[in-house]
Amino acid sequence: MTRYLVVQHEAEAPAGWLSERWAQQGIELDLVRSDLGEPIPEVWAHDGLVVLGGAMNANDDAHFSWLAPTRELIRATVADGIPTLGVCLGLQLMNVALGGEVILNPQGRIVGLVPLSLSAAGESDPLLAGLSGREVVHYNGDVVSRLPDGATVLATSPDGSAQAVRFGPRAWGVQFHPETTPEVFEDWMATFVLEGDEPADGPKRWLEDVDARRDAVRDTGYAVADAFTRA
Repeated sequence: MTRYLVVQHEAEAPAGWLSERWAQQGIELDLVRSDLGEPIPEVWAHDGLVVLGGAMNANDDAHFSWLAPTRELIRATVADGIPTLGVCLGLQLMNVALGGEVILNPQGRIVGLVPLSLSAAGESDPLLAGLSGREVVHYNGDVVSRLPDGATVLATSPDGSAQAVRFGPRAWGVQFHPETTPEVFEDWMATFVLEGDEPADGPKRWLEDVDARRDAVRDTGYAVADAFTRA
C-alpha cells in the first residue's frame, strides 16, 4: 500500500484535488496538521512527502515553530531520494531548506489563473511534461530569489519568477496550486485584502475565472497527482 505524508499548515489550505485523486488510486495519506501542534514526523515510513501551502513566510520560525523541523524533514527526504512535492509555501520551504533564498515579491502578489510556462527542461520533466500552457491557480506574495546549487527552473511566471523547480531527481516544488478547488479559492478570496494597485474587482473576477474553469483546473491537479505517483 502506497502511503504519502502530507504536511498541512493551515485549515484553509488542504490537499484538495491531489488528495481526491490519490484516494481514487487507493493511496493512503497521513495528514499532519502542524498548525494544530501535531509534530512533524520522520518520513521514512512513507513513499512520498507533500508539503502544502500557507500564508506564512518560509523563514518565519519565530511565529511558526514547525517550519524549522519541516525544512529538516525536506532536507532528509530529498537526500534519501524519496519523492517530494512542495506546493507554494512548500516550494519556498524546499528552496530555503536546500540552500536557496525566498523574498517578498517586489512586483506584488500573483493571484488567479496564470498560464503554466514551461522551460525546455520542464517540457521533458516527468512531473510537468505535457502541461505547458495550462492555466494554473496562483496566490502567492513570496517568490524564489536564489535557487540552491543544482536546482533547475521548470516553469516561469509572467513576472519572471520561478513557477516550478526541480530540486533533485524526485524532488519538485511548484509555486502554483494544483490542489486548489474553486471552493478553497473562494474561501481565500472571501478574506482577501487588496494591496498596492490590485484591482478592486480582482477577487470577484479571479474567483469567477477559477470557477468557470473547474474541470480544467481539476484535470491539471489530477495530472500532477498522477505524475507524482509515477515518480
